Amino acid sequence: MSKRCLSTLPALLLLLAVGCAAPSEEDSQEAAKPGATLYFTAIPDQNTTELQEKFQPLADHLSQALGVPAEYVPAHDYQASVEMFKNGDVLLAWFGGLTGVQARDAVPGARAIAQGEADPKYYSYFIAHESTGLERGDALPDLSHFKFTFGSESSTSGRLMPEFFLREATGKAPADYFTHPVGFSGSHDKTVELVESGQYQAGVVNYKVYDRRVAEGKTDPNVCRVIYQTPTYADYNWTVRPDVDATFGEGFTDRLQAALVAIDDPALLAALPRDRLIPASNEEFEGLRKVAEDLGMLR
Repeated sequence: MSKRCLSTLPALLLLLAVGCAAPSEEDSQEAAKPGATLYFTAIPDQNTTELQEKFQPLADHLSQALGVPAEYVPAHDYQASVEMFKNGDVLLAWFGGLTGVQARDAVPGARAIAQGEADPKYYSYFIAHESTGLERGDALPDLSHFKFTFGSESSTSGRLMPEFFLREATGKAPADYFTHPVGFSGSHDKTVELVESGQYQAGVVNYKVYDRRVAEGKTDPNVCRVIYQTPTYADYNWTVRPDVDATFGEGFTDRLQAALVAIDDPALLAALPRDRLIPASNEEFEGLRKVAEDLGMLR
C-alpha cells in the first residue's frame, strides 16, 4: 500500500465511524413524517373561548420540548372530542374519566399517559340555590322536588359519578327520582351559572371549577352553595393514540409522557387546570369503566 493510501486511512475510518454511530435525538425527530403535527384536543368542560387561549402556551411548550409542531384543536362538545380521537383527527386528548374510557375502547392500543396529581382522588359538589334553604351536610339531602341539572351527558364529574352516588343514596334513577325533568347544562361553568341565577335550583359540578369561580369572584358561595361533597373517584387524563410512534418516530409516546410530567410551570397547565401532572395508566380507570357499564354509558 502506498504512503498516500496510508495517510488517508485514518480519515476514512473516521468517516465510517461517524456514519455507523447511533442516531441522536435530533435524528429520531427527523424520522417524523414530513409535515406531521401533534394535534390535540380537550373536553370543553369550561368556557370554550378561554380554553383556546389557555391551551396555546402548552402547544408552544410541547412544540419546543418535542421538536415537532403541536396544535390545539377545540371540540364543540364531549362526544366530539371522542370522535376526533377515534377518527385520528387528533392524536392526543385531555379527557374526563368516562370520555377517556370511551376513546380507548374505540381505539385499541390507546394509552392514558398522564393525569393531574389530584385526579386519582377526584370529587364533585352537589350545589343548590340559596332559596332552597339547603345547607352543607355529610349526606346527600332530598332533592327530588327541585329543578336539577347535570353538566354534560358524558361528563364523569358532572354526570356519571354523581348519578352513581345519587342512585346509591335513593335507590332510583334520576328520571324516577326527580319530579321535574333533569337538565344537562353542557359544561361545569354553565351548571354553576344556571344554579346561581335560579334557573335550576340544584345541580352537580366538578369541584375544581366551582372553587376556581369562587376564588375569582365569579360565583357567590352564599347564593350558589355547596350542599354535599361526593366520595372520590379517578377522573381526568391525557390519552394518546397508538400510532404516534409511527408518525413521529419510535419512542415518541414515552417522550411525550415525559414532557408532560416534567412541566413545572402551572401557567402551562392553566387550561386543565392543574399545578402538575403525574403518570397514568389504563388500569387506573377500570373501576370507573365498571360504573359506566352498569349505568349503560359506554357507547
